[in-house]
Amino acid sequence: MMIYSYDKLWKLLIDRKITKTEMRQQTGISTNMLAKMGKQMPVSMEALAKICNYLGCGLDDVVEIFSFTEEGGDR
Repeated sequence: MMIYSYDKLWKLLIDRKITKTEMRQQTGISTNMLAKMGKQMPVSMEALAKICNYLGCGLDDVVEIFSFTEEGGDR
């Protein structure tokens, strides 16, 4: 099972005083993509690339991916 965390992105937006709506409008990502991110779900690499380009940062600055076995332990 994969767990996606966008906490780094939300913190980066707060630090730069950018709203989620402003980021969405400036990057052209859909409200559906933003909603998926809010629910810690995977989104397309294209959407992540647009966000990274807009913020001038790398992928590891916006998303963390954790892998867990079905028994609940780390892989």
